[in-house]
Amino acid sequence: MSPDDTDTSLRAFRPVGSQPAPRRKPAAPAKAATPRVAPRPRPDDGDDGPGGGNGGGGQQPPRRRPPPGRRPAPDGRRGRRSGGPRMPWWAKTLVVLGIWGVMVFAGVVAYFAYDLPEISQVAQFQRRPAVTVLAADGSKLARFGDMRGETLEVSEISPDLVHAVLAVEDRRFYSHFGVDPIGIARAAWTDYRTGHMRQGASTITQQLARNLFLSPAKTMRRKVQEAMLALMLEHRYTKDQILGAYLNRVYLGSGTYGVDAAARTYFDKPATEVNLREAAIIAGLLKAPSKYSPSANNERAEQRMAVVLATMVDAGYITVEQAKAVVNQPAQPRANPAVEGDGRYFAAWVADQVNAFIGPNHGDLVVHTTYDAKMQRAATAHVAEVLNGPGAAANVHQAAVVIMAPDGAVKAMVGGRDYDESQFNRATQALRQPGSSFKPFVYLAALEAGRTPDDLILDAPYKRGKWEPKNYEPGYMGEIPLRTALAHSVNTATIRLLESVGIDRAIAAARRLGITAPLRRDLSLALGTSEVTPLELTGAYTAIANGGRAVFPYGITEIRDADDSVLYQRKGSGAGYAIAAAEDANLVRMMMGVVQVGTGKSAQLADRPIAGKTGTTQDYRDAWFMGFTADYVTGVWLGNDDGDEMKRITGGTLPAKLWKAIMTDLEQGLPVRDLIPLQPATVQDQAPDGPAVPPLPTVETVPLDGAPTAATTPAPGVPAVDTTGQVKPEAVQKEEDQDDDKDVPDQAPSNKPDPIGDLLNKLKKEQ
Repeated sequence: MSPDDTDTSLRAFRPVGSQPAPRRKPAAPAKAATPRVAPRPRPDDGDDGPGGGNGGGGQQPPRRRPPPGRRPAPDGRRGRRSGGPRMPWWAKTLVVLGIWGVMVFAGVVAYFAYDLPEISQVAQFQRRPAVTVLAADGSKLARFGDMRGETLEVSEISPDLVHAVLAVEDRRFYSHFGVDPIGIARAAWTDYRTGHMRQGASTITQQLARNLFLSPAKTMRRKVQEAMLALMLEHRYTKDQILGAYLNRVYLGSGTYGVDAAARTYFDKPATEVNLREAAIIAGLLKAPSKYSPSANNERAEQRMAVVLATMVDAGYITVEQAKAVVNQPAQPRANPAVEGDGRYFAAWVADQVNAFIGPNHGDLVVHTTYDAKMQRAATAHVAEVLNGPGAAANVHQAAVVIMAPDGAVKAMVGGRDYDESQFNRATQALRQPGSSFKPFVYLAALEAGRTPDDLILDAPYKRGKWEPKNYEPGYMGEIPLRTALAHSVNTATIRLLESVGIDRAIAAARRLGITAPLRRDLSLALGTSEVTPLELTGAYTAIANGGRAVFPYGITEIRDADDSVLYQRKGSGAGYAIAAAEDANLVRMMMGVVQVGTGKSAQLADRPIAGKTGTTQDYRDAWFMGFTADYVTGVWLGNDDGDEMKRITGGTLPAKLWKAIMTDLEQGLPVRDLIPLQPATVQDQAPDGPAVPPLPTVETVPLDGAPTAATTPAPGVPAVDTTGQVKPEAVQKEEDQDDDKDVPDQAPSNKPDPIGDLLNKLKKEQ
């Protein structure tokens, strides 16, 4: 029998005062029992003997005393066990927020890093193929690519140049880790103080990352990736490797990449030999290569040089005396720039065509062109005179000029006011409405349909639905010859002519002559509402000027590789005849009337015959004069990029005068030739579908009052004919020219203060 099976009644025979035997704890029942809580001790409690105050019928086991140094809980319950002080709630909150912050940061890094490029190519440098563009006389016009620049180590570059770059771009380059917190704080404070974005905080490492791997778009994604790539570059490469890659690749204007190419281009010496002055000029290009290029604006380059020198003084690289000694030196002559002055629009247009001729995979090239520097200088100078003088007063801010030979060779090109400010070529890329300068194609279609210059057309009010076009001059002349309608650019008569000969016939005529832009198939086509570029419109006029042969405007004559092997050579003379000789002769004579008695009188040359057409669009947004002599075809456009209205500028005003000024220089010293030379009877110079017609001996002109007047074609030396067919006295002609011209006051010379002192004071204030 087990002790648990002993009858409980035997427990009464225990001796008095004896302690009960320890009892085994009974097995726990299947159902969890409520935990026993020690009773709260009371002051009158005695020994826990049998029948004591706990009323359990038996004596309770002795209470467990707390270990020394530990007090029991005041409520009788056991205190919590703890290895140290409890963590406050705010500390727990910070820990949780920190964990979440790390997770969010890791997610953001993963989001921006998943498409990062491989940075191993920073140590690889491949020289771009060089393309050298030559003018028609063999002189160098432009250079694209890295022709003479060499990859240099930082230790090989002139210390002055290295210090100048570090001073203006990243003076803490050797102390930061790819991102400069001090620079960021300084830039933020300066921007806050000035109220606008004035300083940047990108390090040289960040700039290298952007130039090598990222686009220049100013987005948050690009900024974050730029910083990440900078950290990666700093981790993988040494400081000198990063700085060397930056100096060998940075763009420094005039098509040069790298400090060695810039030094050779601007100063005709390698980057290892530049002095302090030259180093400051090269470092100054980093802010705005085109704006501060010494080949484009030497004065601005000198001003920027002074800023760089002051920054070098502030950074401790040079002393104030050294900086002042450089500033006080006379300006040194520059080496020939990478692009000769104002021919950059032409050079860029030519360079863009090279791959179309020989493909993109090529080495160094030499491109021979049709460029004429003398013509280019004349065109650029006269454009500047107009835009800075009467054009400024008339809200004219842009211009385009194309000078073309009778075979389509482009001799010169002005693509805008200033290539440094805008590389957009308005001569080749801008689509503008030609206005009435499109009308010769309508009259050509009429001549090909059997009309003659003497056929009559009605000049009267015209209305189709809500469309009611008007003439520029008030009033109507009734029935007038076609030659008069073209000479005076009569809108209503031209619309009726287009309506009678057919829109498709006029479009076909324009296409044959070289117009490739989309053309509207409605009657507004007669008013030149379809947009064209100055280049293609000049090419179409060339077909009229050369006897009817369509041309392909071109600027490249030959391309050779570095071994002098011919890769491309121009052959052929164009697209063949597009106009029959008879129709072409009649159209040329009609366009001569435009200059003699019509809207283009301001373009008359003193010693030779010309032909042309004016063009003006609605609200004076575009003004054209397209004209030609026996030697050259020149197209002139004036207007604004945003389509802003000019102040009553028509094709017969500033554009015609600009055309006259340019052509006067171009024709100087050339023999006088007729526009339509007499051909021997045996020569069949004709289009495939029309016979040759001998030129007419006279031109019948009709003045504004409608009275016909017979006038012979102006002979050389007869400068102008008024609206009645009478020759203007030379004194009257000169007086009119003087009244139309406006003198441009000379700019007063500016005083030149001490730039170093002023700049140093400015830098100290900004610190």
